Amino acid sequence: MGLFLYLHFRFNLTTMRCKVLFYCLLFVVLSACAQGKTMFDADLLLSDVKILASDMFEGRKTGTEGSKKARNYIINQFETLEVKPLINAFEQGFDFSYANQKYTGTNVLGIIHGATKPEEYIVISAHYDHLGIQNSTVYNGADDNASGVSALLAFAQYFKKNPPKHSVILAAFDAEELGLEGSKYYVKHPIVSEDKIVCNINMDMISRSNNSELFIVGAKTHKSLEALLNEFTSASKKVKLTLGHDGSDNLEDWTYSSDHASFYRKEIPFLYFGVADHKDYHKHTDDYDKIHPDFYKEVVRQIILLFNKIDQITF
Repeated sequence: MGLFLYLHFRFNLTTMRCKVLFYCLLFVVLSACAQGKTMFDADLLLSDVKILASDMFEGRKTGTEGSKKARNYIINQFETLEVKPLINAFEQGFDFSYANQKYTGTNVLGIIHGATKPEEYIVISAHYDHLGIQNSTVYNGADDNASGVSALLAFAQYFKKNPPKHSVILAAFDAEELGLEGSKYYVKHPIVSEDKIVCNINMDMISRSNNSELFIVGAKTHKSLEALLNEFTSASKKVKLTLGHDGSDNLEDWTYSSDHASFYRKEIPFLYFGVADHKDYHKHTDDYDKIHPDFYKEVVRQIILLFNKIDQITF
């Protein structure tokens, strides 16, 4: 009887240990999954787009009161998320001429200091300007580019709990619609030395696609990026990530189509994320109700996941 009780006790103890181990492993797996899905507040992401693409901001045209309101909104969100200013309370002003008209633009620049590579910088960018008011109609630019700016704010939210290895400059550029003037000015006056900027990640129109496809341009600008992107895009995902529009295929070349071009001209590697042009592109109908929320949330999640892999690269 004593032997039986002993064996019974050992059996129960072993069973209990196995259960504890199982639940510990399950907790680790579920935690990892949860972390992947809760990198940022998805409701806040959508709220930011809805607000920035509202009539209150009057189409965010460079030099207007609506542009100033948008700029103040971005700065307020940066401050709430504990992003530090890179310059002059976040604002980098510049003057330029476009179509025989003089403008004053303002870039919004924040900094997240790197945990292990603080002297190397990745610039994550999105332009916040749009087309303003034309013929008494507001061009709200939800996809172009409230979507990119809101993703920039999601990055800020993510970094608050997950510090990057490289230092990260969060750049909301002005005057992209007027010849990329904001990013052009920034690369000429980069604040941190140009040779310390190892990569630009640019987001412009990322919130809607009828076939759930997001294009990534610039993989060939650095050998490590190309190898990483080939592996990353081959995995099965809810969003189809397609490399192209870089002059190597039969698609329109987007190499110079947005603010990443300013970095490329300085021979700085870049990745540009964007969707194909749609019927509301540069029209007053580019409103919040036209974005695809589930697609957009997954796109932002995938870009952050990819950033984490880029953050491991030695440039």
